[in-house]
Amino acid sequence: MWIRQLFQSSHLQWAWRAAFLKHKQCGHQGARRWTHSEGGPYRAVIFDMGGVLIPSPGKVAAEWEVQNHIPSGTILKAFVSGGENGPWMKFMRGEMTKEDFLQEFGRLCSEISKTSVPVDSFFSLLTSEQVAKQFPVMTEAITQIRAKGLQTAVLSNNFYLSNGKSFLPLDRKQFDVVVESCLEGVCKPDPRIYKLCLERLGLQPSESVFLDDLGQNLKAAASLGIRTIKVDDPEAAVKELETLLGFTLRRVVPDTRPVGKTMEIPHDALKKYLKGLLGTPTTGPLELLQFDHGQSNPTYYIRLADHQLVLRKKPPGTLLPTAHAVEREFRIMKALAGAGIPVPKVLDLCEDSRVIGTPFYLMEYCPGLIYKDSSLPGLEPSQRRAIYAAMNRVLCKLHSVDFKAAGLEDYGKHGDYIPRQVQTWIKQYRASETSTIPAMERLIEWLPLHLPRQQKLTVVHGDFRLDNLLFHPEKNEVLAVLDWELSTLGDPLVDVAHSCMAHYLPSSFPILPGLSGCDLTQLGIPAAEEYFRTYCLHMGIPPAENWNFYMAFSFFGMAAVLQGVYKGSLTGQASSATAEQSRKLSGFLSDLAWEFAVKEGFRIFKETPDTKPLTRSYHTWAGPRSLLSTPGTRRCTPLREFSSAHASKGALALSPEGLSPPAREPYQQLKQFMEQNVYPAEPELQSHQASSERWTPSPLVEDLKIFNCSAPDTGNMELLVRYGTEEQKARWLVPLLEGRAHSCFAMKEPQGALSDATNTESSIREDGFYVINGHKWWISGILDPRCQLCVFMGKTDPHAPRHRQQSMLLVPTYTPGIQVIRPLTVYGLEGAPGGHGEVLFEQVRVPKESMVLGPGRGFEIAQGRLGPGRIHRCMRLIGHSERALALMKARVSVPLTQSHLQS
Repeated sequence: MWIRQLFQSSHLQWAWRAAFLKHKQCGHQGARRWTHSEGGPYRAVIFDMGGVLIPSPGKVAAEWEVQNHIPSGTILKAFVSGGENGPWMKFMRGEMTKEDFLQEFGRLCSEISKTSVPVDSFFSLLTSEQVAKQFPVMTEAITQIRAKGLQTAVLSNNFYLSNGKSFLPLDRKQFDVVVESCLEGVCKPDPRIYKLCLERLGLQPSESVFLDDLGQNLKAAASLGIRTIKVDDPEAAVKELETLLGFTLRRVVPDTRPVGKTMEIPHDALKKYLKGLLGTPTTGPLELLQFDHGQSNPTYYIRLADHQLVLRKKPPGTLLPTAHAVEREFRIMKALAGAGIPVPKVLDLCEDSRVIGTPFYLMEYCPGLIYKDSSLPGLEPSQRRAIYAAMNRVLCKLHSVDFKAAGLEDYGKHGDYIPRQVQTWIKQYRASETSTIPAMERLIEWLPLHLPRQQKLTVVHGDFRLDNLLFHPEKNEVLAVLDWELSTLGDPLVDVAHSCMAHYLPSSFPILPGLSGCDLTQLGIPAAEEYFRTYCLHMGIPPAENWNFYMAFSFFGMAAVLQGVYKGSLTGQASSATAEQSRKLSGFLSDLAWEFAVKEGFRIFKETPDTKPLTRSYHTWAGPRSLLSTPGTRRCTPLREFSSAHASKGALALSPEGLSPPAREPYQQLKQFMEQNVYPAEPELQSHQASSERWTPSPLVEDLKIFNCSAPDTGNMELLVRYGTEEQKARWLVPLLEGRAHSCFAMKEPQGALSDATNTESSIREDGFYVINGHKWWISGILDPRCQLCVFMGKTDPHAPRHRQQSMLLVPTYTPGIQVIRPLTVYGLEGAPGGHGEVLFEQVRVPKESMVLGPGRGFEIAQGRLGPGRIHRCMRLIGHSERALALMKARVSVPLTQSHLQS
């Protein structure tokens, strides 16, 4: 009722409100003034969301249907079914909950397609961060519209999520007015919702422009007198909007900003220098902007007359002798241009600091695209694959340059590139060290002991990654490779590893948004392994076995750099927020580097002949690190040398006295908890284990649980953390971490030894879903009534290479087709309540989003799960053994009595 009353205003009232607002805005000194020169007759731009600012539900549905083998058009038909009273329209008016909508919508889709449709999978994709990202061209257009003094609004048909919040994956600060159908109870094309938006803007219909991708919504807006633009392609729509408003909606120079006060350049001196270099008249203005990229060596955009240039200079202040060598950058780009490598055209090197304060060089400005997000949002899968292929090709081309013929033979030392780099990063880290980072300490010892043999000597970029490449705006080709500050002669695999770093970084990583947790198959982006194999194929070399070393080295170097940023920020060169972020990122990257070091350690361990003694440094032992020293040597530290100093550096403590002070307190707390709570409960737990109630979880265990680290949940939790998507983590990882659910791991089979995971015979077949058939046994935990998840390993492609045939799926244990045949025993013990089950999987169907990491990645996941799993098992066995030994010692220490002797 209220919304009808709201719009019973007369045309006179509309005009009066608009005139009042205009008077209010123009009548105060300092207020924004609305003039025709800034936006013509238009004072606001109103945007639809889906299809205009983010991908449309229809487009998402079309791609999802193809991937899931659902009849084309099923979702769109369900969208329009029932008209105003259909489930989709009710959902967008806020009249249905998400759960009720999915149930009704799923039934409707199944009726339309004559098959089961997993609509919850579609809805998860539609609302995922991966899909619901704002188009960059629209973000830039909104910025320019607001800079000209016009208002912006979003008018969206949207819905409520399960958390009670509306689905609006946009920065609300971009808009003066936000109108959402689920909050207002009215949807487009109902005229009332357009009037409500205009009312809140304080404008008449003729003063606004509306962008939408649906004809009926545009027709309704036009009938009210609103100017409309049909959006089929965001780029084309922005061009049409530019024509309508009369000003550009794209920054002339992307990724630039006004020059900061501390980075200003004397205009007159620079203009005089440019006149001598270019012969340009000095009557025209000199435009100077600073690029967002190029923080180490400040980089500027210059426009003078018809010339567009880029200037890159050394920073001010006292510098290290070899740092910020713009002279080397100029030399390498000039040489590589002659060798056919895509680089900006350099014009001149000025080493005279009197001109602008520091040495600098000039190059021509090359317009193009720089992709800062490794997932390449807004592009098609085929485009993403083409971009990564272009990146790979240009790297191969760089590494194939004859550096002698290019005049670069003395550009770097020949040989020992990686040893020198390792020592450089270690020295830089030590110089900026503010506290002990355990992973960095381990890497500082490990890296020099596992150096690879020198590879082919080539020109190396030193920081080769996606956001240092400039791409053609319309073609998937590299126009220029940027930022040559770290270039030299060295091992080309360092560049390859650097270009793969994003694969292992999370999407939230601030410096380089990564791909960890993303479905690369769906995105169309090659996995790191595929990228590396493609490089090796193009270069005609075999894949390096010690690839993990190169990844560890790359992340170690990046961690050292960030530690330097943190140390510098403490002297006031950056904000405290930036400082704290750099410190945390340095620790994160060093942990990531150590993970690769551990992987490399396992590889060497497997290849070490049994006749050679295992080598380890006992005072630096940390997990599977028997490879911290070179093969054939043994370094043993006498026990008396252990001290708290060793412990602080990550030493293995052989007794509680050897623990570092920070570790002693939790040790004492744990010891006290065990003695006061756990050990006294052992008789009751033993009785429960022997009773008929043993298959029911003991409430006493739940009361005492403090660690929630029982197998196989720990391995499955780590699997989800390392390889799961955000949706998989939300559904399965959180309840596992909280102890609300349990899980099992289905790998072993009666047909063969699954100590070699390639022996699996269980099949995973795709028919729109994944269909599982297999016979598994010794599946620990599956008999537990709290077991909700089964991590299943099977074979998806028997014709693929041996280690790419297997895949892993997340299977709810309540899925039809799972039959527990019997519990098995180990040395007569049943292991209740979880047990060890023999299980049949017959025609078990799960949706495609159940796949972990991607088809063919099962063996890789199994190996990643195996390492920590072995450590966990050793820890549990050690604990069991210590407790058994303690009980035996207690038993034999009891004084013998006559009753004992008689018994």
